Amino acid sequence: MSIWRQPRILGWGAAAVIALGFLIALEVAARRYGERGPLTNQAREVIFPPKSGFLLYGSLALMTVVLTWRQRLLAFAAAIGIDIVLLLVRLALGVKMTGGHPFGNGALWVMVGCAVIAVTHRTGRERMLLLKGVGLGLLLVAGRKTGDTWLLITSKTRPTVLDPYVATADHALGNPSWVVGRIVRATGPVGAHVLDYVYVQLALAAVCVALYQLRHVAAERRFPGHHLVRTFLVIGLLGPGIYMIFPVVGPIFAYGADGGQWAVSNLWPETPPPLTTLHSIPFDGITPRNCMPSLHTAWATALFIHSRKGPRLLRYAGTFWLIATLGATLGFGYHYGVDIVAGVVFTLTIEAALRALDRGWDRAGIQLVAHGTAVFAALLLSYRYLPMEMATYPWLFGPLVVLAMASVIYAYLRTTGRWEPKAVPVPQPEPQPELV
Repeated sequence: MSIWRQPRILGWGAAAVIALGFLIALEVAARRYGERGPLTNQAREVIFPPKSGFLLYGSLALMTVVLTWRQRLLAFAAAIGIDIVLLLVRLALGVKMTGGHPFGNGALWVMVGCAVIAVTHRTGRERMLLLKGVGLGLLLVAGRKTGDTWLLITSKTRPTVLDPYVATADHALGNPSWVVGRIVRATGPVGAHVLDYVYVQLALAAVCVALYQLRHVAAERRFPGHHLVRTFLVIGLLGPGIYMIFPVVGPIFAYGADGGQWAVSNLWPETPPPLTTLHSIPFDGITPRNCMPSLHTAWATALFIHSRKGPRLLRYAGTFWLIATLGATLGFGYHYGVDIVAGVVFTLTIEAALRALDRGWDRAGIQLVAHGTAVFAALLLSYRYLPMEMATYPWLFGPLVVLAMASVIYAYLRTTGRWEPKAVPVPQPEPQPELV
C-alpha cells in the first residue's frame, strides 16, 4: 500500500495543510496592519536574536523525546555551539540585541536540521517519529508567534471594549482583582518579581510537565494518545476567537494608570468601580483585548491537571504554578475574577473533549463536553446581559457563578475517574492440601 493511502498519514497531511493555511491567513492579516506575521517572525529568528531563547530551547527539549540519550546530547551541544558562534559574530559586528535574547537560534537550527535528516536519511516509522518530534517542538514556537499575531488583530479590529460590563459583574465575586492587587502591593518587590516570573515562564513549566509525560516516547517509538501539549495548543487556538467576540482589556488598563487617557478612571486597586450606566468604551489600538477568558488561568489549570499523575515534586510544582498564576493574573490587574472562572470552565471542557476524542466518544464524554460548553456560554451571556443584576444581588449570583464552575469540576472528576483503567488484582493460587 502506498504511504499516501494510509489514513493516519493522510490525517497528518491534512492537519499540516490546515495549519499552514491558518498561519498564512494570519500573516496576511498582520501585514494589512503594517506588522510582521507569525511566519515572518519565526523565519527571522533563524538569524536575528529571538524573542524568547528559553522557549526555543524548551521546544528543542520536546523534540528530543524521540531521540536516544546520545542523540539528545549531540543536539544540545550543536545548539549551544551554534549560539556561541552567532553571539561572537554579533559582538564582532556590534549588533544590538534590544528586545531579543542572545541565545536560542541554535535550538531552531537543530530542529530544522532534524527535519531535513528525517526527510533525507530516515524511512518508514523512523521518519514519521522524527518528523512528529520536530513538529511538536515547532508547534510550541508557532503557537507563541500565532498568539502574538492574534493579540495584534484583537487590538486593531475591536475599537471598543466591554470592561464596564465585566467589572460590574465582578462585584458578585467581591472584586477579587482589587483585593489581590492590594495584597501584591503590600508584599513589595519580592512578591511581585516572583509572580511576574511565574506568569512569564508558564510555557517553560509546561515543557517540564510535557517532558515527563513523553519520557517513554524514544523507547516505545510512539507518542501517547493525549498529553499536555495538545491541550495547550487547542487552548491557544480557540481562546483568541473568544477575544474577538468578547473584547476586554483588564482592570489595570480600563481602571488603572496603564490605560492612560483611555481609562475610565484611575481606581485600581484602591477603589472598586462604581455601579453606573453600562456601555462599551473606546480604547486604543495597541492594548490586546485578551481577558475573556483568562488563557493564563486556562493554561495553568491544564498544567495542574496533567501534573497530577507525576511524582510528588511535579505535583507540588503544578499546584504552585496554578496558585501563583492566579495571584499574578489578579494581582497585576490583568484579569477580573469572572475571567478566572470562565478560564477554568474553558480548560476543563477542552480537556474533556480531547480525552474523549482519544479514548472514543461515548455518552458520558458527550454529556461532559456539552455540560462544560453550556456553562461557559451561560457565564459569558450573564457577564454581558446581566451584570447589573449580578452586582445588585451578589449574595445570589456570586454563589451561582462559583457553583456553575464547581459543577463542571465535579462532572470532570467523576467522568474522567470512570475512564481511568481499574487495577485488576492478581489471582492468588489456592493452597494445596498437605499430604499425610
